[in-house]
Amino acid sequence: MTNVSGISIPDSKLARDVTQFVRDTENDLLFFHSSRVFFWAALKGSRMQLQFDAELLYVAAMFHDIGLTAAYHHSQRRFEVDGADAARNFLSAYAIPEADVERVWQAIALHTTPGIPEHMHPEIFLVQAGAGMDVAGREYGGFSDDQRQAVVEAYPRGPDFKHGIIDAFYDGTRLRPQTTFGTFNDDVLAFKDPTFRRSDLCSIILHSPWDH
Repeated sequence: MTNVSGISIPDSKLARDVTQFVRDTENDLLFFHSSRVFFWAALKGSRMQLQFDAELLYVAAMFHDIGLTAAYHHSQRRFEVDGADAARNFLSAYAIPEADVERVWQAIALHTTPGIPEHMHPEIFLVQAGAGMDVAGREYGGFSDDQRQAVVEAYPRGPDFKHGIIDAFYDGTRLRPQTTFGTFNDDVLAFKDPTFRRSDLCSIILHSPWDH
């Protein structure tokens, strides 16, 4: 499926090679998730009338969770960095300007980091936004019923996606817990302010608008 709700996967050798590589590397859950991330990102970018490179966006979306796959389970780096480096290595075989390679790297490396991507290039912002939509239903209402239905029909979530993606995060990070720390600011708030409550991503995922 290359065209969903008016959004097309780029028709280029690079995009086709990326699709094949990721399809061969990831299981169905991560491959379909990565594909949906591209469509949510592109739909949001179009709605916001952002000028983005669809090919770079596709590469970043498709590679963004490669670091969670079995080949990286014993890595001691952040899974986002493993995925970013994998994309950079893949792109080295193509005539891609270094500035564009760096943009893809940053989009992947920052896709779990809130508050920063929206101040950077559109591709970086949109990958983070697309991942947030697919995993946690962030800005769910910003997409029409027809758009959501079209994307999910083309790349199914499956009935167990919520628990499956949590398991994928766990499998991909349990051997490198030291890489999962955030900005540490919530540690300070929790220490100083007894009323502060940390955000719980798993609860956000399980109670997201998806499948309700």
